[in-house]
Amino acid sequence: MAEHFNKKPEEVVRIDYHPPQKAWMDPTIDFEKKRGNWCYGAAAKNTKYLDLPHPRDWHPTDEDWKLPENWKEIILEGIKERLEKYRSFRLFMDICVRCGACADKCHYFIGSGDPKNMPVLRAELLRSIYRNDFTTAGKILGQYAGGRELTVDVIKEWFYYFFQCTECRRCSVFCPYGIDTAEITMHARELLSLLGIGINWIMEPAANCFRTGNHLGVPPHAFKDNVEFAADDLKDVTGVEVETPIHKKGAEVLVIVPSADYFGNPHYYTFLGYLALFHEIGLDFTFSAYASEGGNFGLFHSREMIKRLNAKIYAEAKRLGVKWILGCECGHMWRVLHQYMDTMNGPADFLEEPVSPITGTRFENAKSTKMVHICEFTADLIQNGKIKLDPRRNDHWKVTFHDSCNPARAMGLIEEPRYILRNACNYFYEMPENTIKEQTFCCGSGSGLGTDENLEMRLRGGLPRANAVKYVRDKHGVNVLSCICAIDKATLPDLLKYWVPDVDVCGVHELVGNALIMKGENERATDLRGTPIKTNGGQGESQP
Repeated sequence: MAEHFNKKPEEVVRIDYHPPQKAWMDPTIDFEKKRGNWCYGAAAKNTKYLDLPHPRDWHPTDEDWKLPENWKEIILEGIKERLEKYRSFRLFMDICVRCGACADKCHYFIGSGDPKNMPVLRAELLRSIYRNDFTTAGKILGQYAGGRELTVDVIKEWFYYFFQCTECRRCSVFCPYGIDTAEITMHARELLSLLGIGINWIMEPAANCFRTGNHLGVPPHAFKDNVEFAADDLKDVTGVEVETPIHKKGAEVLVIVPSADYFGNPHYYTFLGYLALFHEIGLDFTFSAYASEGGNFGLFHSREMIKRLNAKIYAEAKRLGVKWILGCECGHMWRVLHQYMDTMNGPADFLEEPVSPITGTRFENAKSTKMVHICEFTADLIQNGKIKLDPRRNDHWKVTFHDSCNPARAMGLIEEPRYILRNACNYFYEMPENTIKEQTFCCGSGSGLGTDENLEMRLRGGLPRANAVKYVRDKHGVNVLSCICAIDKATLPDLLKYWVPDVDVCGVHELVGNALIMKGENERATDLRGTPIKTNGGQGESQP
């Protein structure tokens, strides 16, 4: 927890939903007073490393943000270029009727009561400039037509609110016109980046990815060591020695994981689960130090950055001569893969349409990207009886599942992880229906906002998710929240520690690794965390 944040839950939960006194068109933000609700600016060294415009060191509380002299011209030209290039952007600027269907769907509005966190009003912060400078009504009538003049305070307001949107897209589920507010946030962030404005928690991981191959900055030799340490740890638990091939040319499958899987907790136990699974089924695979990151922080910066980070996965697949790619538990990697990869770096015609070498299943849904999600892969193994699971080994866990926003809403990956959990665990319980699947609530820290300086806003934004977890904890005794996103695994532990103590966080394949019966294994005394296994003799009581 951040040192400067010392509010108790009973204080944070007192949320004032009354409209503020000042009009919404007033853009002024008191950044000093709002500490805990915004992120630090991008450091010049990272902006320079990525060859982005106007690198400089600056801080949101500075009076002078050191904008380039022609900053207004840059922004207006940037809006014009995007209106001409993206039909969806022009549509989203014109079509909203302010029905309010999205108003109470944003976790940040629910947790803060700030009306500018209603998706409709957050989008108005950009639409008002569009109306003022790009529509006839706005040019003639100004604010009477909903227009606002572009000022330095507007730029600061954009920074404050568009870096309070996690691009989770829950609001778009409820919009009768299908407006994707996350796309509006992406455009706004791109426009800010033209002025050299961004947050360091996004720019540093992106720079690291170019420098070392992954967001965390783990160099190739340390990557190799970490993977080999994991194999040793798995042997300590199971007695089985597994291989960890890196840069194996001609392997059938390139495995891509988020870097947190081989570096942080609780991700690491999921990584052990992958290694156990790959060994047990005899998968011919390889890791890569060059493509040692599945995540794509470019998604939180600009389309060009998305493309640059995504390209190295396919470049490495081509260099190693694999047939197809298996992607592991990550969130934004999958949104990039399913929504952007084909038009940015595809089609990947040098790869083969993925076919499971174990079951023979052809993954036609991955015909274009040539990349299969590990939950699809494992669910197929279970359905075809190719692995043996003893769910009693997870009897010390009462499990619920958090649908990570990008896999659930961007690619419809909803039933596969549940199918796996119901086979790997005896105790599985769903949170309330309006908080899961397509309507899932964000962790409150997505889209690069999982840093410490904005902790109060993260905890407020995570309140709806925490409330749903509290419901199943109190009703069923749930003690672990399972998920398939590296950001979720990094940020949910602090969120739950604050709002719902005694509930842990894990990956789906950690529970698979616990339950997996491996040929030649020792009698399992502990799970992958080293926790003693206590079975209840298979007397599970999961919801159907």
